[in-house]
Amino acid sequence: MALKRTNVYAEDSDLALIKEAAARLGVAEAEIIREGIHRIALAHRVWDEPFVSDEETFDLGGPVDKDEIRAAVTEGHEERERRNRGRAA
Repeated sequence: MALKRTNVYAEDSDLALIKEAAARLGVAEAEIIREGIHRIALAHRVWDEPFVSDEETFDLGGPVDKDEIRAAVTEGHEERERRNRGRAA
């Protein structure tokens, strides 16, 4: 991946958060910034075709109730928190 230098302006509070995250994860602040740029670029990407057509469905193996959804979201959130603290499961 070819990297290109650019300048950006950031709030002091955001820079402090980046510095904390980089120290916690043991990576360079620039890596945190690059990841943020990449994530927001993907979030705003416009696709030529829809991800799922009207004819496509997802088979979840049967009905999914609210407790299963809550458990899946909770598990995903807890895993992300562990990863963010540098303690991947």
